[in-house]
Amino acid sequence: MRVSAATRSTTAAASSPSKPTLKLGSSGAAVKTLQQALASAGFSPGAADGQFGPKTAAAVKAFQSAKGLAADGVVGPKTWAALTAGGSGGATPTLKQGSKGAAVTNLQNLLSRHGFNPGPADGQFGPKTTAAVKAFQSAKGLTADGVVGPKTWARLNGAAGPSAPSAPGGSGPTLKQGHSGPPVAALQNRLNQLGFNAGAADGQFGPKTTAAVKAFQSAKGLTADGVVGPKTWNQLGITVSGTPSTPPSTGGVHGNSTLANKARAVALSMGGYSSQGLCATGVSRAIQQTYGIKVWGNGNQIDDNLPRNKFKQVNLSLAEALKIPGLILTWEKTSTRLGSIYGHTAITSGDGRSSYSDFVESNTLGASGRSGFKVFMPI
Repeated sequence: MRVSAATRSTTAAASSPSKPTLKLGSSGAAVKTLQQALASAGFSPGAADGQFGPKTAAAVKAFQSAKGLAADGVVGPKTWAALTAGGSGGATPTLKQGSKGAAVTNLQNLLSRHGFNPGPADGQFGPKTTAAVKAFQSAKGLTADGVVGPKTWARLNGAAGPSAPSAPGGSGPTLKQGHSGPPVAALQNRLNQLGFNAGAADGQFGPKTTAAVKAFQSAKGLTADGVVGPKTWNQLGITVSGTPSTPPSTGGVHGNSTLANKARAVALSMGGYSSQGLCATGVSRAIQQTYGIKVWGNGNQIDDNLPRNKFKQVNLSLAEALKIPGLILTWEKTSTRLGSIYGHTAITSGDGRSSYSDFVESNTLGASGRSGFKVFMPI
């Protein structure tokens, strides 16, 4: 009797000692191999510890559902074949806006565990999930295109993610409120992983991150001063390199990190990294969410409508202003047709380059053709 190649493959998978049938309660090297394959495919089974527990079972069921298999949580020949088809990379699902299903739910759960809010884990890859993916990619130095491919999956499932070691031992630069940059984003990610809500991992050390640091320090028996020094890094258990950006000395001018964070969230929810032509709407929403007040007007009117008991105009250059998070920028005119009529407005991120309105403008400093510039700081 002749045996087909497919039958031989299935028989080999079933009889291979390295690919036995596995289910809840199994343990050993084969389970660890399974867990590593699931993680590579974008379905997080938790730590690759060789123990087939409830988290691994959930990941198996999600993978089976995504592949059109019976989602019974039992890893037999068909599940092994789907996991190993085309190598470890071939099973990784590429996801983007419009994708649906269990793989999207898994993506949303991973983003949340990294401190990026994709909305409810409903298996629907919509604008909010796209914004969270772009923010995650930007924080990890990846191309922020909103498409979840192998590199993004690797960072979501990598050592810097939820499975990072929790044992004491780590180091990093001294950080405190007002600092910004990649070291702050790494700190926020780690605090979120450990259950201390530092807010979005946006690289802005504001009041929410300070509160999370203090809560962590208190839980570890450290002085709860909100300053991340050697003892705090040691308890965080990660090593972070890089130098944070510090607030410049600008003669008493200060911003509001909470306003900057709100503005970033609004920008990601409205346009992401592409302008929608609604800059004043974005700025007004961020102000309302921070201060509970509505400010009306377009880009070249909003400066006249800012309540003077909340904001005051200050004399700063654009380069100086962009280094301080939470300042309001306005221009009377820009180089576009609509900009020549309605002007432009934005809120500074504090990184020295970018600002937020209805979108994230990654190089405000490089924008040309703008005139009538003003800066307002919160009082």
